[in-house]
Amino acid sequence: MMPSSAKGRAAKRYNRVPLPIPHGLAARLKRAAQGRADDAPLLVRPGYGRWISSSLRQPFAIVTKAVGCDPKVVTPNCLGHSSIVRQLINSVPIRVTAAHHDTSIRMIERTYSKHINDHSEALVRRALLDAVVVSDRGYPGAAA
Repeated sequence: MMPSSAKGRAAKRYNRVPLPIPHGLAARLKRAAQGRADDAPLLVRPGYGRWISSSLRQPFAIVTKAVGCDPKVVTPNCLGHSSIVRQLINSVPIRVTAAHHDTSIRMIERTYSKHINDHSEALVRRALLDAVVVSDRGYPGAAA
């Protein structure tokens, strides 16, 4: 269950939305939750309790540097961005993608259109009607 964010201008109701996760991740999280109360935080910071977004910066920067990236460029927000682009490239409807990322269609179109256009050729090509039959002589309409 993913909690809604507090972004945007209007007052928001805080609700939780179920999101699908891979089976492998579900199994690992189930093991991590063994022995905990149903309402206990699932992922905890050692010695602190719940994770908060500001506490992710330092561990994420360490991992980012370790894989040879610049932590000023590659941030935790990149995970959300790559998730949105991956869903759009894989033909998940934009409405579903927006709902699963607690954003709007308008924001996705404004932010990601320039990135996904590079991948649109393959999607469009699958929907094209190729009515020309080319013979083995190499041009349309030639007798075989």
